[in-house]
Amino acid sequence: MIPLLAIALLGAQSLQAGPDPYANETPAQRDSRMAWFREARFGMFVHWGVYSVPAGVYDGKPIDGIGEWIMHQGRIPVDRYRAYAKEFNPVRYDADRWVRIAKDAGMKYIVITSKHHDGFAMFDSKASDWNIVKATPFGRDPLAELARACKKHGMRLGFYYSQAQDWNNGGSAAGGHWDPKQDRDMTEYIERVAVPQVREILTKYGKISVLWWDTPVEMTKERADLLLPLLRLQPGIVHNNRLGGGYRGDTETPEQFVPATGYPGRDWETCMTMNDTWGYKSTDHHWKSSESLIRTLVDVASKGGNFLLNVGPTSLGEIPGPSVERLAAVGAWMRKNGAAIYGTSASPFKKLAWGRCTRKSVKGGATLYLHVFDWPKDGKLVVPGLRSPVGSASLLVGGKKLAWSRTPGVVEIAVPTKAPDAVSTTVRLALKGAVLVEESPLVLKLGSSLALEPDEATLHGELQSEERGGKPNLGYWTDPKDYSEWTFTAEASGMVRLTTEIATPASAAFTVTLGGQTVRFASPETGSYESYRTVALGTYPVVAGKNTLVVRPIAEGWRPMNLRAIHVNAAS
Repeated sequence: MIPLLAIALLGAQSLQAGPDPYANETPAQRDSRMAWFREARFGMFVHWGVYSVPAGVYDGKPIDGIGEWIMHQGRIPVDRYRAYAKEFNPVRYDADRWVRIAKDAGMKYIVITSKHHDGFAMFDSKASDWNIVKATPFGRDPLAELARACKKHGMRLGFYYSQAQDWNNGGSAAGGHWDPKQDRDMTEYIERVAVPQVREILTKYGKISVLWWDTPVEMTKERADLLLPLLRLQPGIVHNNRLGGGYRGDTETPEQFVPATGYPGRDWETCMTMNDTWGYKSTDHHWKSSESLIRTLVDVASKGGNFLLNVGPTSLGEIPGPSVERLAAVGAWMRKNGAAIYGTSASPFKKLAWGRCTRKSVKGGATLYLHVFDWPKDGKLVVPGLRSPVGSASLLVGGKKLAWSRTPGVVEIAVPTKAPDAVSTTVRLALKGAVLVEESPLVLKLGSSLALEPDEATLHGELQSEERGGKPNLGYWTDPKDYSEWTFTAEASGMVRLTTEIATPASAAFTVTLGGQTVRFASPETGSYESYRTVALGTYPVVAGKNTLVVRPIAEGWRPMNLRAIHVNAAS
């Protein structure tokens, strides 16, 4: 517990120092504060609340969308929704077991929903009686029990808190309210509910490592400034980029995808579900495979990020069996390969045909961990562009030494003909001195074609390369000031034809520039961000030597689009 005097002094300190406690943080102070987060790499997200009672079904009908949004998607009136609390009695909740499941999976921290958009507090709150202690037959504070279990097992604890959307207590709602009982003053809600509740979760449960804001609908800077100073109640706490009001926070939060190039210069964390929902839905049985989850964890670490993997417990307080099974499989892999994940930094390679790479700095050199997804059938693992002197190569699991050789432009490692681990085998490569990698240039050869992939582009602004439908893709193109460019070398001057694939539910205009020629296009309406259509982008001149291709939105009426590789072909 934090003394009342300290809480009383908080406001005065905030006025003197400004709302953001980290506004004047030095790079060294930030590195120290974020050190545990960068070491952890893997955490558990928990979406749990009264929405687990309807479990995706309202009035006998399945409701589209994610489970925790059922009140919003089903336009359920406030009184009808509040009645679900009387059925919320998670008698099988065992906080100690939850933490052991996370720990056995190799996770280093847990972030749980203290209040989601439905406004239901999963703790004993004095700011609103719409909480699990006062409104349900359960009558216990699960966050207090989880905090004790985390402390017992050495697990860091974080709280998710929906600061803006609150469909019961007078907060905002994406798309607007649907029940007159929701119509209250937004700022009054922030002052009377959100601020007191954030103060409660930051003072009642011991050390809190993360505060995870979400969906800043209608969050002005003035409203955000009421909440931000509360971070001082937990010195060193990490918070994300979803508060609103122009505050970037400590971490980027890509959701349900892995950015192909990470966020250079920023800490980040991909959050992802194991099926198609965050909160429990009885109708969702579309589970990702253990192999997919392990490879996603590796992929995230190889780009310098953390992986926050979600579970959605039932109304009885149980983590669904398929989630437990998959976490156990990930844990079995992590017990053998965790050294290649924890405390690693991003790969020095732009792309590896057979898998991913993570690295660690060591005295006098570095260690590369080569995560091989597609095992070479000829027993030769080729590492392209590595110029650093090699000290040794070995399998991480078992430590078997591997022979290696260097040929112009590559290091070749002799590996067993059969993969020791079909999901992901880790090869440890010890280097002498700094990591030096020379990327192969993009070359358009005479009479051939060239694919300019999204993860080979130079991206300007917040635009991200992700993977969608098994292929790299430029997506989340929400800001028309963001643009993408590729540089390649042509062996000879001539004319080329460009094509690409685009997916978007609404048409928007953009330009393509190459060889001094700029052409305007309108993206096709393909129906969704998953439905791609091949688009011809015209004919352009190229010169022998360096060429730059730029795709830039036209600001007026811009609508986001997803764009795959641009194919460059000699014009006939």
